[in-house]
Amino acid sequence: GTIYLGERVFPEAAAFIRRLRENGKRVLFFTNNASRTPEFYMVRLSGMGFEPKRTEIMTSGDVTAAYLLSEREGKSVYTVGTPELVRSFRKAGIKVVGDDYGAVEPGVTPDIVVTSFDTTLTYEKLRNACTFVDRGAEYLSTHPDLNCPCEDGTLPDSGSIAAAVTASTGKVPTYFGKPEKTCADMIARHTGADKADILMIGDRLYTDIATGRRAGISTALVLTGETDEAMLAAAPEEQRPDFVFSDLGELSQLMFG
Repeated sequence: GTIYLGERVFPEAAAFIRRLRENGKRVLFFTNNASRTPEFYMVRLSGMGFEPKRTEIMTSGDVTAAYLLSEREGKSVYTVGTPELVRSFRKAGIKVVGDDYGAVEPGVTPDIVVTSFDTTLTYEKLRNACTFVDRGAEYLSTHPDLNCPCEDGTLPDSGSIAAAVTASTGKVPTYFGKPEKTCADMIARHTGADKADILMIGDRLYTDIATGRRAGISTALVLTGETDEAMLAAAPEEQRPDFVFSDLGELSQLMFG
């Protein structure tokens, strides 16, 4: 919703990123969508003309994995997510319970359940997650987005899947990714930039803009994704952006003429 939608790249988006680099600005592509790996996004963005480096891409899955490794080292984790996310956790050294598609051995109860945006979601995965959380597993979620925009509408996202688990168990997960503080902290560490020198550009009030407001990062909202004028007008103070642009072309014009 910020630089592309489905397979459609927004006009001026690639040129804007290029002009940022040409003017000495650093770029980080951050997505809450943890259903794919950073390597996937690198290939996709390259094909769209953005020419990213691997170090310029981060997902909410990366933030969640970093937390699991630093704060829950050695704990077993059951993941409601795509096979790509499960494999990335395993590759990072996380003790994953079950196979790539959520099947588990009888009698196994993990220490932690992580849910995410899962385009391979099954009833078995939901049942397992609810059962484990009911048994006392800690409940985490990669990100709170309710819907994932696509060219012909929206898809139920991580927050909607988490809502189903919460409705069944009464347990609300700890979220990572935008707008959580852990996300902003990891972006600052990864880039080495002071938060006062970062501009968060996005299309969602409750993730992109809220991230900046919580962390003291300047924010720019573009109206090419989920948020429209009516939603902006009704936004609470903690989700109000510093700047609003119709698209990245308008922002580029302001910055570079």
